[in-house]
Amino acid sequence: MVDLKAKPYCLPDEDVRWVEETIAGMTLEEKVGQLFFQLTASQDENYLRELMEKYHLGGCRYNPMPGAAVQQQNRTLQKYAKVPVFIACNTEAGGDGACADGTNIGSGIKIGATRNNDYAYALGKMANEEAAAIGCNMAFAPVCDIHYNWENTEIVTRAFGNDPVRVAQMSKAYMDGLHTIPGFACTAKHFPGNGLDFRDAHLSNNVNTFSVEEWDKTYGMVYKTLIDGGLDAIMGGHIMLPEYARAINPALKDEDMMPATLSPEIMTTLLRGKLGFNGMVVTDASHMVGMTDRMTRREMLPASINAGCDMFLFFNDPDEDFNTMLDAYKSGVISEARMTEALTRILGLKAHLGLNKKAKEALVPAPEVLAGALGKEEYKEMHKAISRDCITLVKYKDRDVLPITPERYKRIMIVHVKGAESGMGMLMKAMGMGGGKNPAEMLKERLCEKGFDAFIYESPLDAMKKQIAAGEKPNINLYFAGKNAIDDFVSGMDLVITLCDVSSGRPSFGLSKGGGEIPWYVFELPVVVIGCGQPTMLADVPQARTYINTYDAKPATFDALVDDLMAGPDAFKGRDPIDSFCGLFDARL
Repeated sequence: MVDLKAKPYCLPDEDVRWVEETIAGMTLEEKVGQLFFQLTASQDENYLRELMEKYHLGGCRYNPMPGAAVQQQNRTLQKYAKVPVFIACNTEAGGDGACADGTNIGSGIKIGATRNNDYAYALGKMANEEAAAIGCNMAFAPVCDIHYNWENTEIVTRAFGNDPVRVAQMSKAYMDGLHTIPGFACTAKHFPGNGLDFRDAHLSNNVNTFSVEEWDKTYGMVYKTLIDGGLDAIMGGHIMLPEYARAINPALKDEDMMPATLSPEIMTTLLRGKLGFNGMVVTDASHMVGMTDRMTRREMLPASINAGCDMFLFFNDPDEDFNTMLDAYKSGVISEARMTEALTRILGLKAHLGLNKKAKEALVPAPEVLAGALGKEEYKEMHKAISRDCITLVKYKDRDVLPITPERYKRIMIVHVKGAESGMGMLMKAMGMGGGKNPAEMLKERLCEKGFDAFIYESPLDAMKKQIAAGEKPNINLYFAGKNAIDDFVSGMDLVITLCDVSSGRPSFGLSKGGGEIPWYVFELPVVVIGCGQPTMLADVPQARTYINTYDAKPATFDALVDDLMAGPDAFKGRDPIDSFCGLFDARL
């Protein structure tokens, strides 16, 4: 049974009665609706009204848009909700995860590089103060995964690093900062822990291969720290934990192994039983392949609730999914006891947030609150401080390269290395979104302001693309067969900055034979390689003699980067939050 007087609810008798009486007065449809979180697709009032009055949603999330639009949407949702609704946001790195005009504070890996728990506390507090101002009441954060596998790109920039103790401390600090905000819930993710498998659960299976003992000392320790500290909710990840599942149920066969969100061994026996978690559990997004490839969707929806999850994240088709869950409840696939338990946790958390005691019009702040709530100067200064303290000089073999000054290196070539363009990236470009200066242009601008003669390298492939676009026929044979003399290549510059701007996957060097994209010339002239996306670029550019991670390409980050480059090696304050050498001996040469 759910203890509503214990953590994280700590409810007085009157709120316990509200939970019990509300459940007793619900229709079957209203009960089923509380199990669902939905991703809103429109801000049209009739659409939002239907979500609440037809599907009786327990929670909503949305894609970021300007704060005023989010606030109005949230006001509409609460207006038509019979039971106040959870409104969640992804404030993993700042209020910009709640609305487009929110403030970026710093990603998990940036804060991990500072080794400063106070920054994690500030992230939890500041990001969610902005979120609360637009009417959100729940954060799908912090990311308390541990980045053990350098090939894992799903959480590499989102997690606090590869040290379980640091992840536990910073996750707890984030939660404590968030809990300074009245009526706001913290949802840690992704239980039982991402970071061991190289695969992305959005696209494939994801497996946590740790033994029972290894898991208890690492991921288990992180979650126990949060649970003991009053964690409100947990997001279950579509992550298999086979060694633990077999220890709990030795009869499990390989073909019976399920991701945590479909595994009663993990979500009930381990999380509820061994770790003693009394709070609410929501699944990760239900379109992810790590969940959808194990059974039919009709089986999957009730299976997630029966495994121990209380809420199901996102409809596929609203009518289809709602009726699937309703049929499962009516037929007894979801028992009355299990339904009541899930509803008790859901409504218990809503009562803990005080949503049951507020008038509908008070559930979302007034519009005039926004002007003073978003983009406070203290938030911007915190972002700058984290950006100054995170930049990490990972590798420094040529000890006399730094500092970089105009007197030493007047002419600097910037080589912009990118990753393969994703489908979403292409769609945004086609829609005219994501414009503005790219990282190479931003860096060039800052260097030129400091007196350098900086320019951006144009690869032979880019040159040929221009020729093709102009209706000319490029000479491909010349590209493959023609080589510049080394002296000619290096004579046009004093130093090269290879800027690795790769947000996921691996660098895409294109037709690099004979070109300058890959720094084959590290012994021919000074070269500084900088990772401004994923911090694992040494795996692909192991020959780098000087390698720096900035973790992002925000303006404040590049301001701090140029200052550090010009000041010298002692200016870099960050400490590697992962193994940026990726476990490769040759990356250290």
